[in-house]
Amino acid sequence: MAMESMLVPPPASAAAQLAPGFGQRVLLTVDTEEEFDWGAPFRRDGYGLSHVAAIPRFQSFCEAIGAHPVYLVDWPIVTDPRAVEIIGDAVKRGTAEVGVQLHPWVNPPFEEEVTRFNSFAGNLPPALEAAKFMGLRDAIEAAFGSAPLIYRAGRYGLGPHTADLLKAAGIRIDTSVRSLFDYSGEGGPDYSHHPLAPYWVDAERALLELPVTSVHWGLLRNLGVPLQRLGARIPHALGALSRLALLERIALTPEGVSAEEAIRGIDIALDSGLPVLVLSFHSPTLAPGLTPYAADEAAVEALYAWLASIYADLARRGVRSCTVSEIVAASVG
Repeated sequence: MAMESMLVPPPASAAAQLAPGFGQRVLLTVDTEEEFDWGAPFRRDGYGLSHVAAIPRFQSFCEAIGAHPVYLVDWPIVTDPRAVEIIGDAVKRGTAEVGVQLHPWVNPPFEEEVTRFNSFAGNLPPALEAAKFMGLRDAIEAAFGSAPLIYRAGRYGLGPHTADLLKAAGIRIDTSVRSLFDYSGEGGPDYSHHPLAPYWVDAERALLELPVTSVHWGLLRNLGVPLQRLGARIPHALGALSRLALLERIALTPEGVSAEEAIRGIDIALDSGLPVLVLSFHSPTLAPGLTPYAADEAAVEALYAWLASIYADLARRGVRSCTVSEIVAASVG
């Protein structure tokens, strides 16, 4: 396949199958990153890492509910000794994994102008994207003692050269595609037509795309993409469709999505035969006042309640946690 295949929907022939007996599983991914002002322009400095102190509670909670988090680590995290110690302990005990998440604006080398367009790593010159990625990937391997196998571009910012870069670096799974979402208005990728099910990025079947799980729910969900595009141009249209139970886009995240909504989304994803549900959220949401999704302690507790509810529902359905290594091993074509 051409390098551009990560930016356009793949052909039907690229659909990936997981080994018989794998069943339907869930993967919890954590965008493990610095704290910054989500409403302000991007900047290289001025970020925080105070929420790292909240990760031990989260990890213990995950172990109690049977979740196996994948910490997708960026540069400020991997260069923070406290974060490496906390996450590294879980990795050594086999109760968590680490992957790569590239925030180019805080990841050396610093050669580009800090802009919204350049916040999507795939928009950078190929040599600069590669230098930032490889420096981060190597730092993660050195810090945690094993080579990372999974990647998520910060802001879901894949580019035309990212596939070759990931393959050369030994990455086996990309999870940057956020199906049903369009970031082209900011200069980023448009994933509104990408499939939700896993697929092969390359003809050699060395790099698997595992999209972040989002589904359309409602009576008109089969018309979801065109209606969503139309609704984006008409004020309040999408809200009206949701209230009328006609169309709702549900992302499997505790950030801005209720447990009831998420369970509706899980119903659709499982009924469609999706082999892996990919849940996601940002690590600063584990502490109050650091993201729009956790303004106070009550909101943080709500995140834990969300996860407890979702994992209880998944357990009832027989959906177990899985690891990145298990997905790689089960990817048979």
